[in-house]
Amino acid sequence: MLPLYDMMMQAQQGEAAKAMSRQFGLDTDQVTRAMEALMPAFSTGLKRNTGSPQDIGNFMQALAGGRHAHYFDNLSDAFSPQGIAEGNGILGHLFGSKEVSRAVAQQAALATGIGQDILKQMLPVLATTMMGGMFKQSTAGGSGNAFADLMGQMMGQSGGAVPAGTVNPLGQMMESMFGSGAKPDASPPQNPFADMLDNMMKMGFPGLQDDKEPAPEDNPNPYDKLFGDMFDAGIKVQKDYQDNMNAIFDSYLKSMGKSA
Repeated sequence: MLPLYDMMMQAQQGEAAKAMSRQFGLDTDQVTRAMEALMPAFSTGLKRNTGSPQDIGNFMQALAGGRHAHYFDNLSDAFSPQGIAEGNGILGHLFGSKEVSRAVAQQAALATGIGQDILKQMLPVLATTMMGGMFKQSTAGGSGNAFADLMGQMMGQSGGAVPAGTVNPLGQMMESMFGSGAKPDASPPQNPFADMLDNMMKMGFPGLQDDKEPAPEDNPNPYDKLFGDMFDAGIKVQKDYQDNMNAIFDSYLKSMGKSA
């Protein structure tokens, strides 16, 4: 499966950079550099917040609902008020707060020389388009990727869509990420995908077992293997830049009283 940057470059039949160039008044080289600077933040957010069956189930549930694939194929709709609203919803759950989004845009502005305000406008467009690309990858047949196989099996068990009676896929996307604000004694929202994943992991879902246990510092997320390269930024960035992106998330987690 393609990592985030390569996937984004295929959006709208490979015309994503040109579409965003027209929308934001940038040349295509600037758009490319902007995406290169922002993808590490999406990668960090996704990797840090898919560390349990519940989190992954929420992510799968979000992928299975909404119009994400439509935005990937029709980027102009991602610029619409509805597309921007959905993108901001994704950012809110993925990054955790507007402060993190602003800090991400500021860091990318320093790296690219592109105005922070423009990068902030790009973030929700990238969020909806990215979700669409991941949905298309995870539902494509014959991928040979454990996550795609698992997603296909889950959607097959649920009739190809989010089952009736579940929470709103977008509104409750990754509800446990960074804390949901729910009361401690509140029952978790219904998410059959999380239950399916938990059972499949316990049974040893093909492609998820590894004879050699990775070192904790190399693989802090026990489900990293599930996603393959899909959550990777797909570009090489300077270590200082990636460290600064990580620090943005660390700072927010610390302010929320959560460990990194």
